[in-house]
Amino acid sequence: MKKHLPENESAAHLRSPLIHIAAKPNDAKAATARFVDCLKGKSSEDQLRSFLDTEAGHHFAAILARSPYLCDLACRFPDTVLACIIGSFSQALEHTLTTLDRTAITTSESDLSRILRQAKQEAALIAGLADLSGCWSCETVSHAITDTADTCLRAAVDHLLFAQHERGKLALPDPQNPSQDSGYTVIAMGKHGARELNYSSDIDLIVFIDPDAKAVTDPEDVVLLFTRVTKGLIKLMQEQTADGYVFRTDLRLRPDPGSMPLAIPMQHAMHYYESRGQNWERAALIKARTVAGDMSLGAEMLGFLRPFVWRRYLDYAAIADIHSIKRQLQSHRGFSDLSAKGHNVKLGRGGIREIEFFVQTQQLVAGGRIEDLRERGTLEMLRRLAEHKWIKPHVRDELCESYRVLRDVEHRLQMVRDEQTHEIPKDKDAFANIAALCNASSPAAFEKEIVAHLTRVEGHYADLFSNEPTLAVSGNLSFTGDEEDPGTVETLDQLGFNRPSDMIAMVKGWHFGRYRAMQTVEARERLTEITPALLEAFADTGAPDEAMIAFDAFLKGLPAGFQLMNMMRANPKLMDLLVLILGAAPRLAAIVTHKPHVFDALLEPGFFNDMPKREELQSRMAKSLDAAAGYEEMLDRARLFVAEQRFLIGVRVLAGACPAQEAGAAFALLAEVAVQEILKRVVDAFAQRHGHIEGASVAVVSMGNLGTRELTAASDLDLIVLYEFDEANDESDGEKPLHAYQYFSRLTQRLTAAMSAPTGEGVVYELDFRLRPSGNAGPLATTLSSFERYQREEAWTWERLALSRSRPVAGDAEFVEKVSHAISDLLAHPRERKEESAEVLKMRKLMDKERPPASVWDVKLAKGGMIDLEFMAQTAVLRGDCPKEALTRGVLVALGEWLNARLVEAYDFYAAIQQLTRIAFNGIFNPDEVSRGFTEILLRCLDMPDLESSQAALKDYQAEVRLAFKNYLKQID
Repeated sequence: MKKHLPENESAAHLRSPLIHIAAKPNDAKAATARFVDCLKGKSSEDQLRSFLDTEAGHHFAAILARSPYLCDLACRFPDTVLACIIGSFSQALEHTLTTLDRTAITTSESDLSRILRQAKQEAALIAGLADLSGCWSCETVSHAITDTADTCLRAAVDHLLFAQHERGKLALPDPQNPSQDSGYTVIAMGKHGARELNYSSDIDLIVFIDPDAKAVTDPEDVVLLFTRVTKGLIKLMQEQTADGYVFRTDLRLRPDPGSMPLAIPMQHAMHYYESRGQNWERAALIKARTVAGDMSLGAEMLGFLRPFVWRRYLDYAAIADIHSIKRQLQSHRGFSDLSAKGHNVKLGRGGIREIEFFVQTQQLVAGGRIEDLRERGTLEMLRRLAEHKWIKPHVRDELCESYRVLRDVEHRLQMVRDEQTHEIPKDKDAFANIAALCNASSPAAFEKEIVAHLTRVEGHYADLFSNEPTLAVSGNLSFTGDEEDPGTVETLDQLGFNRPSDMIAMVKGWHFGRYRAMQTVEARERLTEITPALLEAFADTGAPDEAMIAFDAFLKGLPAGFQLMNMMRANPKLMDLLVLILGAAPRLAAIVTHKPHVFDALLEPGFFNDMPKREELQSRMAKSLDAAAGYEEMLDRARLFVAEQRFLIGVRVLAGACPAQEAGAAFALLAEVAVQEILKRVVDAFAQRHGHIEGASVAVVSMGNLGTRELTAASDLDLIVLYEFDEANDESDGEKPLHAYQYFSRLTQRLTAAMSAPTGEGVVYELDFRLRPSGNAGPLATTLSSFERYQREEAWTWERLALSRSRPVAGDAEFVEKVSHAISDLLAHPRERKEESAEVLKMRKLMDKERPPASVWDVKLAKGGMIDLEFMAQTAVLRGDCPKEALTRGVLVALGEWLNARLVEAYDFYAAIQQLTRIAFNGIFNPDEVSRGFTEILLRCLDMPDLESSQAALKDYQAEVRLAFKNYLKQID
């Protein structure tokens, strides 16, 4: 490798190389012949031909053979080669840049474009020859490339500003010095700001403007005007023409590049940095330097930014955030084998970026207090960190040496073909070529030395972040800056993400604070700390992209994020639960995304304890409704309360805090409480206008799944309203009196509207009154006596089956008790059993035909599914074989023993599937389309090893239940 010796400019020219690069004779001969062909007719031909016959000339020929790009440049600019032979490299570069400075303002844009490109190429040739001759250190090479970039930028900016002055768009105070007081300043970032550009670097810039500058004639148009100037600058610098390009130019390090203009007013920038500036931006601004345009304005802007970058107190809170810029987690613990071939010397393990962030992290921690630690240059900062005892001298020496070696390699990689690459080639010949350009004795020796440096850097970097969390997979996690870290792409790919680039962009968006929840520094810092755990939680769902997209939508809706991030950091179980919801249950994910406030209840300490009892639930709902300012607000509060509680029941079931088989009772209890509390307030509101009917009573009777306490997350409520009144007192006493029939009919309408009318908060429950006597043809509310008469004399078999699942859930207490007894008496009324059984079978056959199951997993409609079990239980109640109070499961216990069938096991199996799928999805469950996370929950609840076994068990249960159903009803298909 090239030795980094003190430079002697008097001898630093191509005629006196300090190292000698070798090439294959034939390759060197071909390169020399090509160069000689280009000399014909040139004034420098004789001198250069003579030079080629010297020992230094042979070294020069080897350089041309090893670097096609330098060979192209030497053939194009032989006079520049001659200047490097007869003078120093620095003199040759100075001449090139001085010539450029003198021609910038008045030349045409097309001529300037050509001149800029020629100057860049001459500078690249000079720097390459000086580097490969061993006469310039990597620092000097970087400084030369940086000086070239600065000069080109100044020339381009001066030209563009002068052109706007000529058009009357600006009034420059000194047109011969266009940048002065122009209100337009260009700040170099990163390696450019630190004067550490590599051979084929792009340049990172931020453009700030002052709308009140002397040169500005129209402050209203200044952003558009300077944006056009900036676009012109980008075009001049990076457009690929017949003459090549100058420097690829990147403005993505500016504040919030997704929404900010290319030219940013200073006040807008300051507001951003003060309110949403991120720690990685503080790190980036350490190296910021004014390079072109209004230099005094640039100095003023950097002065404004100083308190943002350099905080007064030791900023240990920033360490985790800075570490996210280049996170090397598991790899720092295991030190798995490194190889030079294919390694990225910039971004890879033990690479240049790690040395830079080793320095910058400690600068951010201590630079606010120690001004001497605010230097831009990496090598100088390593010296100062050791001087102030932040690092040990041997660490300084080792990192400085490794930095120089790796930067040398980076330069050689790029000067071969002027490619912006940092990856050492895997190809044997290409690898040997880089080794030779680095003056290594052999490819094997080169491999050994590079690996030694990478391992050493990795070790020092790991020591700095020894307490960081680890990922289950090794690799990088970097979500900041303007570049997409290839190591992060690889890490996300290992974790199972299908679109890692999109996910990286998403995380970057969080850090830019575009969402309200992410607009505080504290929230972003917490998010940074939990990001590795979040990613692993997403990966564990089996569909990480979808889970992360859902989390992004959730984050977007949050009003604030710090408390939640803090809780997830302190309680990983909460994080896992949120990701479980987002990744495994699309239905709940949609709820929490559109109504993120429902997640607040998960923060309560007792959430994972027992389900709330009736008294607690009723008390909480009553307090919430009573706090409403009016009737409409009361209804909205009811909608919010029920939605939140349904969501929480679902989450408890998914999390295993509530068995799926018990979810039906929990959902039913919530519905009962809601009907009771809303009915009370509807009655009171109705009475304000229509009064009361003295001696009258009302009861709400639940039918179907609410009656048997088997509701699911998606159930509506089947209800009927019964009432009674004294014939002698049949009118209400309010301002607008109503007859009892009209009174209770309208009261039922008000209850239906209160429960089911959609608003911005949704509905409380959808209500269905079709099970009332005579169905839709009958009145909404029915007197108890009419109901009893209808059931005895007119009810169809299906209506009697429905009656077997009924019970009153709300209303006047004494009347509720009376209704309950009346239902029991009605069910005890004798009917023709054979006729009833035939009707049940007929109904089931019709359902088989008209409502076929979607799949074996459609446990409600499948032959031998939940409908068969419910029909059996209802029939048993009507026959008097089992008491109604036992509800479906209790009835099936007795029937199963009688029929010698696993009816209860089947019921529990079906109930678990039905409850979980209704909680998680809006449609029919399809096992081929669900996430791994949901599959694991389902298998846990079913106590099954896999879906194939579950499906086989399901088919067995369905066959057994269908057979029992037929046997019980004494009928065979």
